[in-house]
Amino acid sequence: MEQEALSPYMIHYAYAQGVFPMTMENGEIGWFAPIERALFPIEGIRVSKSLAKTIRQERFEMRFDTAFEQVMRGCLRPDDNWISEQFIQVYTEVHHQGWAHSVETWREGKLVGGLYGVAMGGAFCAESMFHRETDASKVALWAAVNKCRSLGFSLFDAQIMNPHLESLGAFEMPQGQYLVLLERAMRQLNPWSQQSPYI
Repeated sequence: MEQEALSPYMIHYAYAQGVFPMTMENGEIGWFAPIERALFPIEGIRVSKSLAKTIRQERFEMRFDTAFEQVMRGCLRPDDNWISEQFIQVYTEVHHQGWAHSVETWREGKLVGGLYGVAMGGAFCAESMFHRETDASKVALWAAVNKCRSLGFSLFDAQIMNPHLESLGAFEMPQGQYLVLLERAMRQLNPWSQQSPYI
């Protein structure tokens, strides 16, 4: 895609085409459509014995949409960072419109992990996650997939595969096949996507 100003409309338009933005080293917005798309089964992530124990012990308090901007800022990295202040402003605006969401893990009143993403019809496009305590982001991902399944989502997009996502049960699919599933999912609506002004 040509260089365009990042806006809620552009996010919706791009995601509907299977494209997502990242901030480049020069500060410009790059738009990407990977050859292979990473997805999580909507049935749930792969839960190891240690993660199952953490979930069973209810070590973290789960919240949804109570600290969206804090979650985005938690995802900032010291180096090789693709989230900019512009990203935070625009995605937070999308959140206020009602179709970007955060899944949060809290412990003793402190945000210790979470993820955020965009709801497009029946597809949830997860953007990034972070943790400040062991298993905090994994529990957030576990809760996010379960929440999406309960709301009627059919697609949970993780964008680009890495070893960490693969260890949690993510799988790859050719972009062309992903676009077929995305087009089908975009015809669906649920409480996390129906407030979008672009449908």
